[in-house]
Amino acid sequence: MTQKTAIITGAGSGFGLETARLAARRGMNLVLVDVQADALEKAAAEFTTVEVLSRVVDVAKADQMEALAAAVQERFGAPHFVFNNAGVGSGGLVWENAVTDWDWVMGVNVMGVVHGVRLFTPMMLAAAKVDPAYQGHIVNTASMAGLLVPPMSGVYNVSKAAVVALTETLHHDLRMVTEQVHASLLCPFYVPTGINQSQRNRPGDLPGAQPTQSQLVSQAQTDKAVTSGKLTAADVAAMVFDAIDNDRFWIFSHPKALAGLQTRMEDAMLHRNPTDPYAARPEIGEALKAKLRAE
Repeated sequence: MTQKTAIITGAGSGFGLETARLAARRGMNLVLVDVQADALEKAAAEFTTVEVLSRVVDVAKADQMEALAAAVQERFGAPHFVFNNAGVGSGGLVWENAVTDWDWVMGVNVMGVVHGVRLFTPMMLAAAKVDPAYQGHIVNTASMAGLLVPPMSGVYNVSKAAVVALTETLHHDLRMVTEQVHASLLCPFYVPTGINQSQRNRPGDLPGAQPTQSQLVSQAQTDKAVTSGKLTAADVAAMVFDAIDNDRFWIFSHPKALAGLQTRMEDAMLHRNPTDPYAARPEIGEALKAKLRAE
């Protein structure tokens, strides 16, 4: 039996690292990808019982992802599990984001997933064609932000909404051509992963401007929400493999948050203006407005 291979982007921390740990327990070869060299080196050193290929890659760069795909093909052949997970965050009022903010966030969060899909899906389909026993699975990390579109995180919302649309389309497209390759969509809510500190890996050619008041408020709000999360990255990694094992498309870390999605869909169905996201906790909304409107 051919040993299975997992490709994991954003593997140096958070969901990526915890998913790699579970993949290793299943005896899978690991392809670990991250833009942060020290975190990747530390992560790769953990795994001594499986084969590991680790590469520092900016997933937004087509040429770097193409080189990765070639290296995977040469070393392991077609992967069995692809986790397009690398992601970064940016907040503040949407008109205050610089072009470099858009380029950075869309590059990593959207084009990183696009490259993973366009490069590894054909490899998986080719493997399925020659081996009836082959099974492959692609998991893309979006966010509840891509479904709930909260205020003061516009660039991030847009990027994650794109991943939702891309992955749903991937699911349908795969079903048109094969029964052997599947797709799932991870939509986490607030989980302590380090994404709130993603500026640490911002590339020098896409510098950020001096933070605005709304960006400072958004950063403080996100820091508090992320660090206070009770669910762990390891919990979410377990959900990922449960979805793979059961061929389940939607992976929600916090199902209770779906009430907000239902309200949003009802707004659209009823031609109703978008509901205040803080309607149930008006004191939070009022506090944010006060900070943003302060002279």
